[in-house]
Amino acid sequence: MPSEEVDVVVIGMGPGGEYVAAQCATAGLTTVGIESRLVGGECPYFGCVPSKMIIRAADSLAEAGRVPQLAGSSTVTPDFTPVARRIRDEATDNWNDQVAVDRFTKTGGVFVRGRARITGPHTVAVGDREFTASRAIVINTGTDPAVPPIDGLAGTPYWTNREILRAEQRPASLCVIGGGAIGLELAQAYARFGTDVTVIEVSDRLLALEEPESSELISRILVAEGLTVHTGAKIARVSYDGGFSVELDGGMVTAEKLLVAAGRRTALGELGVGALGLDESARFLEPDDRMRIADGVYAIGDITGKGAFTHMSMYQAAVATRTVLGQDGPPAAYHAVPRVTFTDPEIGSVGMTEKQARNAGSRVRIGLTQLPSSARGWIHKVGNDGFIKLVESDGILVGATAAGPSGGEVLSALTVAVHARLSTESLRHMIYAYPTFHRAIEDALGKLA
Repeated sequence: MPSEEVDVVVIGMGPGGEYVAAQCATAGLTTVGIESRLVGGECPYFGCVPSKMIIRAADSLAEAGRVPQLAGSSTVTPDFTPVARRIRDEATDNWNDQVAVDRFTKTGGVFVRGRARITGPHTVAVGDREFTASRAIVINTGTDPAVPPIDGLAGTPYWTNREILRAEQRPASLCVIGGGAIGLELAQAYARFGTDVTVIEVSDRLLALEEPESSELISRILVAEGLTVHTGAKIARVSYDGGFSVELDGGMVTAEKLLVAAGRRTALGELGVGALGLDESARFLEPDDRMRIADGVYAIGDITGKGAFTHMSMYQAAVATRTVLGQDGPPAAYHAVPRVTFTDPEIGSVGMTEKQARNAGSRVRIGLTQLPSSARGWIHKVGNDGFIKLVESDGILVGATAAGPSGGEVLSALTVAVHARLSTESLRHMIYAYPTFHRAIEDALGKLA
């Protein structure tokens, strides 16, 4: 096939890829954006946005149920229909990306629907077309739900995050395989709508990558809300006969629906990175601090293994865009990556955990305070569970966790501190507004030991 000469080819039009493509096109470069699914990526259709709509609705039910302990009486009747309608109509346009496609093409870019494959150092094939990129190839293909090789699972109508966020009704019962952020957020939300929920996690604790205090907190909350939680569980097999049966060592879990939320996977072989001299069996691509993986080739987002977050993709997209366009700006740095699990309480964290800091061999001190003991926590009363944990290394704040009713928002102050590599001594001498949740940071600083 004759190759079409262009300046930039962007493979994968998730948030980061769409940003790079739009910026390059706006700058006057002939830019081709390629997407096999939906422009905008996982986040607006099957991730951040629709899941948070469910969580927002579910949290309103929980908050209404707290009225008797604060302000009188209340009666709550869950109805999943409004949130399903909101996801379909407001968030996803019924899973139609025409608005996003038009947004890109209005910048002057060319959009191509299809699955792309790299065929050479500067060439990309999609369908019956091939493009030669003189300036850059940018890879933003993201990840897909990982499905563990559990006996009997293949061929059953299990859900991933993609299917559950299309659901029009909540099931009577739900089994969730996976105790990470996605699994726990949806597990708690569906339980608050009245679904009988069981969570199965193979690790010995939920949120295994976060602080142990976070795991203990969310486990306690979920059990108190009526969810069943199995940790350290070994799944022998799954069967389906109108409903799901999940066989564990020493027990059986049955449910109407099964959600598999066991991580994410890449597919470098399908992408054809071998044509760049890269290992197609690797799990992730490893970019340098300007997002280059080869001469004139860049990678951003989930596929880099720096965190499957929309904000990471956008951050890396900005670095890659500056590099492609020859603009000044700092290189990528990952010492202060924020992340939030949007359960209730929210669990936000940034930088190193205590274990990571101690493994680094530095002089480590920990400051921990419980949110209910703060003035704002005491005022908040019911639903005030949470804590602030600070990780100091050689006098510098290198990590923190903010768990609580506004954990993700409180995290912003801690993210700035970790990003700027501020000393805990300087943080001691700040003025913290009273009475706020973030004022508990001051108390945690006083407990560093």
